[in-house]
Amino acid sequence: MKYPKRLILGFLIVSSFTFAQEVVSVDKGYTKATQKLLKNKKIKAAFNRIEALDQLTVKRHIELTEIEAPPFKEEKRAKVFANYFNELGLDSVWVDTRGNVLGLLRGSVGERTVALDAHLDTVFPEGTDVRVRIQNDTLYAPGIGDDTRGLSMLLTIIETLKTEKIQPKDDILFVGSVGEEGLGDLRGVKHLFREEGPRIDSWIAIDGGSIGRVNNKALGSYRYRVTFKGPGGHSWGAFGLANPHHALGEAISNFVKVADEYTSEGPKTSYNVGVISGGTSINSIPFESVMQIDIRSLDPKRLDAMEALLQTAVQKALVQQNNTKRQGPDLSVEIDKIGNRPSGELSDQLPLVQRTLAATIAFGTKPYLTRGSTNSNIPIAKGIPAVTIGRGGDGGKAHSLDEWWINKEGYKAIQLALLILLLEAEIK
Repeated sequence: MKYPKRLILGFLIVSSFTFAQEVVSVDKGYTKATQKLLKNKKIKAAFNRIEALDQLTVKRHIELTEIEAPPFKEEKRAKVFANYFNELGLDSVWVDTRGNVLGLLRGSVGERTVALDAHLDTVFPEGTDVRVRIQNDTLYAPGIGDDTRGLSMLLTIIETLKTEKIQPKDDILFVGSVGEEGLGDLRGVKHLFREEGPRIDSWIAIDGGSIGRVNNKALGSYRYRVTFKGPGGHSWGAFGLANPHHALGEAISNFVKVADEYTSEGPKTSYNVGVISGGTSINSIPFESVMQIDIRSLDPKRLDAMEALLQTAVQKALVQQNNTKRQGPDLSVEIDKIGNRPSGELSDQLPLVQRTLAATIAFGTKPYLTRGSTNSNIPIAKGIPAVTIGRGGDGGKAHSLDEWWINKEGYKAIQLALLILLLEAEIK
C-alpha cells in the first residue's frame, strides 16, 4: 500500500490540539466522513497514482519554474500552463481578461463550484535568472517554492482525476492566478470574485508552507507610494531650492514617531518603508523623491487610522520644507494607494475548514490555523468559504534569489490537497 500508512491511524480519539494558545477542534462527523472517503477504492488508487507521478510532477515543476513570470508579465508561463490544462483533458479551458488561466472539470451534478488555485506570478523582475540548479536533493531557483510547486501540484491532481476516472459531484475550477505577489495586489482573484465573475462557492489555494498550515484568516494591508516633487537643480548653484529628499526624510521621521506610538498597543499593526528612490547624482538637488510603504493590521479600522497618520505626517513635512526653502517654487506631494488587501476571518467551524483540519489529521499531522496575506484574502473578506494550504516538501528563502525546495515526501501534500478537494466537492 503506497499511500501513507498512518492515514487512517492518524485520526486521534482526542480531536483537539493546542497551538500558541489556540485550540483546534474537529467535529466527529467530519472525521468519520474523511475516514469513509479514505476507504474508497478510487481514492486509494488516486493516492497510488500521485506517488507514481512523483518524478513527472518534479519535471513539470522545474519546467514551469524556468519560465519567467515577473509581476504583471505572467503571459509566457500562463500559455504553457493553459496548454497543460488542454492536454490533460479538462472540459473547458480559457484565459480571462486579467490573465488568469482557468480550467473546468464538470461534476456529475454541477450545482456548486469548488476552485483549486495556485498563483502564476513571482516577485522577481523581468530578466532574473530562473534556471533551476540541482545540488544533491535540493532545487535552487527564484520562485521554486512560491508558488511554482503549487502549479505542478494542480497538474498532477488533474491528471490523477482524469486517469482514475474520478468525477466529483460539484464542478471543479482549476485556477492559475495572476497578481498574487507584491504590487499585483491580488488582481487576479479580485477579478474572479467581481460581481460578474464565475460562480465560486468554495476556494482552496495552495501556497508556501508545509502540510499542517490551514489559513482561514486574512491579514489586511494598505500600500502607498508617496512622491515629493520639486524643480531640482545643482547642489551649489541652486542651493536653497526645496529638496524632495529632505521632505521625504522628514515625512518618514514624522510617520514613524506617531506610528510607533499607535502600534504599541491594541491589535497587532505593522508598518514598513520598504522602497526609497529618486535623485540623479550626489551633487544634484533631486526633482523627485519616492517611497513605498506597507501597512498591515488584524483590524481593518486600524488600517484607516494608520492611513490618517501617514497623511498628516506627509503634509506636515511638505509644509515644513516649503517654509524652509530660500528660493524657487514649492514642493508638491502625491500619495497614491497602490495596494488594498482586505482583512477578514472565517470560523474554524465552517465545513471547508473542518474538512481541511480533518484531512490534515488523517495524514498524522497536527493542523494549525493561520492568518496570512494570500489569494484567499478576497473570498474570506466576502464571507465565501476559503482556505490556503501548504505546498509541502521542505523549502526556504522565499522571495530571494537563493530560494530552495526539497522534494521531501512532496507527494503527500498533493494527496492531501486532493483529499480536501474531494471532501468539499464530494464523490460517490
